[in-house]
Amino acid sequence: MTEEYTIGELEKKIGYQFRDKSLLKQALTHSSFANEQRINKLKDYERLEFLGDAVLELISSDFLFHENPQMPEGKLTKLRSSMVCEPALAYCARDIELGRYMLLGKGEEATGGRNRDSITSDVMEAVIGALYLDGGFDAAHDFIHRFILSDLENKILFYDSKTVLQEILQAEGDGEFSYELKGEEGPDHNKSFWVDAVRNGEVIGSGHGRTKKAAEQQAAYEAILKLRKC
Repeated sequence: MTEEYTIGELEKKIGYQFRDKSLLKQALTHSSFANEQRINKLKDYERLEFLGDAVLELISSDFLFHENPQMPEGKLTKLRSSMVCEPALAYCARDIELGRYMLLGKGEEATGGRNRDSITSDVMEAVIGALYLDGGFDAAHDFIHRFILSDLENKILFYDSKTVLQEILQAEGDGEFSYELKGEEGPDHNKSFWVDAVRNGEVIGSGHGRTKKAAEQQAAYEAILKLRKC
């Protein structure tokens, strides 16, 4: 797939056509790729990430402030943190398959960087920064509301699923509960894990992830959905 087609495909997915395509390309460029292409003096996403982080904080704060007029400052801060933390942004990035459009160096590619939360969350913020520079506040606002602030109840449940599940099980009374590692594969730098959430010997949720914590989070989320149907 050509670079131009890849960028065009992403533009269609997010519903925005960049006037300056180089901004989007920069937002998708990891430092490892830029370093390999020194002759072209490519810029990586880090400065755009810095800008996008600030824009995201402002727009998400404005949204929460107006949507929750009775909520105190402390709870607003905690809620905003859960919405824009690394796992949350990586979750949103997966919704638009952002990882497949990133430009990575060979080493970063080989070690699973395309699926690493720390990178995809940074690129998500960099895209916001690029949108802000290219289309102003409105372009960034529309993207954030469409891809980050949508379906919040379900997303927040996913972000904090282990805590929510623990609270549900404690409310239901006594019983044994644990996360059990069912398998793992791959080299140390690019492992995959499979975990079951087990209550009183019964599997109530299963999860898969690049880390044990991520697999447990998904298993907890599945368990919550199952328990709520009961």
